[in-house]
Amino acid sequence: MKLEHIGIAVKSLEVSDDLFSKLLGKENYKQETVGSESVKTSFYKVGESKLELLEATNSESTIAKYLDKNREGVHHLAFSVENIFEEIKRLQTAGFQFISTEPKEGADNKLVVFLHPKSTNGVLVEICQEKN
Repeated sequence: MKLEHIGIAVKSLEVSDDLFSKLLGKENYKQETVGSESVKTSFYKVGESKLELLEATNSESTIAKYLDKNREGVHHLAFSVENIFEEIKRLQTAGFQFISTEPKEGADNKLVVFLHPKSTNGVLVEICQEKN
């Protein structure tokens, strides 16, 4: 398992891309819309990990609801695994709660599931696996 990316909720990708491009001294390597999650994403490589900026595409999305309650900032930590199905079983056996145990397609060519923050000290954790 390794830290794959840190997800950051933003109000505007345009404004945040400008900020992070200046901060990191490079442009994003990818922008992508994930219709099932109602988000537009922008990715930056930072060493062996990535930053994922997340902008809501409608007011009912998880990111929009998050930003209604919180300021812009860290939304989740994502960990990459070799076999997402085995990792789900392992984490369930260890007592972790999931938002959903059925992996779905995420951004950047990944299968993803999320652990409920109630079981991870208030941190939203994403488990992801590169799609084959």
